[in-house]
Amino acid sequence: MKIQIRKIVAVLALGSLGVLAGCGGGDDDIGQIIGTSSPQYRTVHANPFIGNVDFGVNGTTKITNVGFKNVSNYFGIDATASTGTVSNTGSSTPLASTGFTPANGHRYTALAIVAANGSATSLALIDDPYNKSILSDKARVRTFNASYNAPNVDVYVTAPNVDLSAIAPTMSGAAYGGAAPASTQDSIYVDGGTYQVRVATAGTKNIIFTSQPFSLANNADWLITTLPAGGVGAVTPNAIRVLVAQANGASQTASELPSQ
Repeated sequence: MKIQIRKIVAVLALGSLGVLAGCGGGDDDIGQIIGTSSPQYRTVHANPFIGNVDFGVNGTTKITNVGFKNVSNYFGIDATASTGTVSNTGSSTPLASTGFTPANGHRYTALAIVAANGSATSLALIDDPYNKSILSDKARVRTFNASYNAPNVDVYVTAPNVDLSAIAPTMSGAAYGGAAPASTQDSIYVDGGTYQVRVATAGTKNIIFTSQPFSLANNADWLITTLPAGGVGAVTPNAIRVLVAQANGASQTASELPSQ
């Protein structure tokens, strides 16, 4: 019921250009919020152990020659049963694939990640229902664990140097190959400001990564992804780095968070 009410409010707000401009909204966001736009799909190369790749949907190559740590812009796909693929650049044989049925108004992120044995590639998928209110200017944040050597993690997004001893994780229990909040659930919402990311072994306060402080803008859309650190054969348990994929309207960027 709350989602339906939010959508009705969004429809009533469509004619108010002043409101939309003030919230940083746009036509694509409106269509996704009220569930009328085509499904949106983007890709992330998050496997440090392979070269450049191509990403495809339903047998058609959509993004080519993608290097490690690169994220694509969102692009529209059909709301029908689909298969996403990732292949070595120029190859017609997928390294991995995933099946899904996209829905209008949803955003999908396909991540090429290290498989659990550390020697192959998997293609993971996040279904983001994008339930942001048309009137909200909060930042959206989600985490994804692409570190097979840190199979379950908690992520804290707090003001810098806050004592974590009595604080619950911002996003908890992200298993290897999974997201928190989980796929099909909405991202979390936070106010813009200065933050720090700390990653802990799930259920503990054992911190395995601490970022330097950074600025998180209102209306930002962040996917905080853990990656294994070190080269093939040199990866040790809980040795990770953190990549942030950012969606800023049509612009997509990805960069590592510097560690402290």
